[in-house]
Amino acid sequence: MKRYIIAIDEGTTSCRAGLFDIKKNKFLTIQSKSFKINYPNNAWVEFDANEIWEKQKSVLLEIIKTVDIDEIFSLGLTNQRESVVAWDKRNGEAVYPSICWQCRRTDEDCSKLEKKYKQIIQDKTGLIIDPYFSATKFQWLLNNNKQVKSLAKSGNLCLGTIDSFLIFKLTNGKVFATDTTNASRTMLFNLKNLDWDNELLRIFKIKREWLPKIVSSSEFIGNCEIFEKPISICGVIGDQQSALVGQSCFKKGMAKNTYGTGCFMLINTGDEIVKKNNLISTIAYSVGGKTTYAVEGSVLNAGSLVEWLKSIGLINSAGETQKMAMECQDNGGVYLVPAFTGLGAPYWDTKSRGAFLGITRATTKNHLVRAVLESMAYSTYDIISALDDKFLKEMRCDGGASNNEFLMQFQSDLLNINIKLPKIFESTLLGAVYMAGLSSGAYKNFEEIENKWQQVKEFKPLMDKKQRKLLISQWHDSINRVLVKNK
Repeated sequence: MKRYIIAIDEGTTSCRAGLFDIKKNKFLTIQSKSFKINYPNNAWVEFDANEIWEKQKSVLLEIIKTVDIDEIFSLGLTNQRESVVAWDKRNGEAVYPSICWQCRRTDEDCSKLEKKYKQIIQDKTGLIIDPYFSATKFQWLLNNNKQVKSLAKSGNLCLGTIDSFLIFKLTNGKVFATDTTNASRTMLFNLKNLDWDNELLRIFKIKREWLPKIVSSSEFIGNCEIFEKPISICGVIGDQQSALVGQSCFKKGMAKNTYGTGCFMLINTGDEIVKKNNLISTIAYSVGGKTTYAVEGSVLNAGSLVEWLKSIGLINSAGETQKMAMECQDNGGVYLVPAFTGLGAPYWDTKSRGAFLGITRATTKNHLVRAVLESMAYSTYDIISALDDKFLKEMRCDGGASNNEFLMQFQSDLLNINIKLPKIFESTLLGAVYMAGLSSGAYKNFEEIENKWQQVKEFKPLMDKKQRKLLISQWHDSINRVLVKNK
């Protein structure tokens, strides 16, 4: 009898895979391997997609050792979204380092596009013109790498996000596909007709033949052929959308916030494409011929800030930050504007860079650590404040930093709403399980999945209105100083 689903989560810093037991409703094992990230120039971020494949394959082979392959329903895949890969369709080898979603190398290209195509691109894709998204990264590869140019000329070029590269490798080159959620992050995808947009392809000078076919988030895509027997690949979904699914946010108005490398909030908007105050309209998931939309706010640096604290020696581990922050009576007037790679929603200022403000002789390293944690909560507040209240019904949080009780309580205080944490913390992996399970028979419908969601902890607001208003005012003063400086 089948009872397991394998889920892949290819993230910004690691390749992971989990084995999920449908009957016990839990992950039996999760394997992970990190890979190297490179910073060749100022604000450039890249990595080796071939290394990612080898690491991802390795953790999958470890997972399969623990189970009888005949008991596996299917495999689901989730991934970092806007990062791009160019590879040779003849052998599946990436020919240039993958350009990460955090990379800002196409900043000037985006500035030029914005003058002429801002409204066209936003109307069709729901996106803001920004280096964050994939299209200008594809364009950069075509303009700056001889191998990519040569493959394009010979008809052997594949351009795609990480999911399409992994699917190509998993199926031994038989399937070149992406799903609607990942496609909706490229600036080339039309939200309404759910296909690559011909006008946008012309603007970016990208041929349709170089891009993957678009499939739904839950369907049979192809067979994974790296094991002794094939396993059906039945789900693919971008990581933030996967967390939305993993948190069972299937009703309009339900929201999840993931505190990962960046901080990403998605709010389910049902069948409505919502456009609000520089927030992103995107696909939440496509299942059974029905597409559900979401509005998203993206904070470019969150967990990466904690990694930075480690790199400069202020902390030895992320676990120290909660105690350090709580040892301060207050923030001491210190604020961090976390624009290490620019500011995301709702500011979209690519020129901004990170800055501590309010430092005095009385400032301690604990104040700096606290300011880092608080910046994640303030950034989330700015996203929520850009929305109408009617869209936010409930907030469910996940990601590494949501383990920090100081941060979660402060977030609840700032937003003045309850924050809920799930019993199964691996929301991103779990979303990939659900997408694969729906189309392979492990689950009947969304209702069955929703009934499995359990809360493990809830944070309720404790801060008074006057204090909240003061802190938010000082935060916005800090943000405005950085924005003005870079104009």
